[in-house]
Amino acid sequence: MKKVELYTDGACRGNPGPGGWGCILVWGKYRRELSGGEACTTNNRMELTAAIEGLSALKEPCEVTLTSDSKYLVDAATLGWLDEWKKKNWRLKSHGTVKNPDLWEKLSELLGVHRVSFVWVKGHDGHPENERCDFLATSEADKFKPVIEPENEKEGDTV
Repeated sequence: MKKVELYTDGACRGNPGPGGWGCILVWGKYRRELSGGEACTTNNRMELTAAIEGLSALKEPCEVTLTSDSKYLVDAATLGWLDEWKKKNWRLKSHGTVKNPDLWEKLSELLGVHRVSFVWVKGHDGHPENERCDFLATSEADKFKPVIEPENEKEGDTV
């Protein structure tokens, strides 16, 4: 089974707002960067999407070390929350529903394909791959920022 390093991050300009995700896959000397975004989303959705997209890009089952600065993602996977949520049909003990069940379901399916271990790193703390994933994610989010038209310009005005 191939051993792959997967680094992920999500970003959002406002929450909800324009968002992006970025991930880096490393296998031996090979490195692949992926990114994307949505016009209106949340930071947690982008964090999950980064992990899903990275795992989905693998062409065969792999042993993956997934490194993320998202406690939401890492804790849900490592502390058994994801398994409990799934058993309870995405319901919480407090009788509410789990947020982002569509993404958790996709992630759960991928965790059944790959052997994944999770590592949490502090965000914006100099970890090179985490910083690069953040750059990819924020760059994608910025693609959705609206262009603000100057209010006082009239048709035909020149600078």
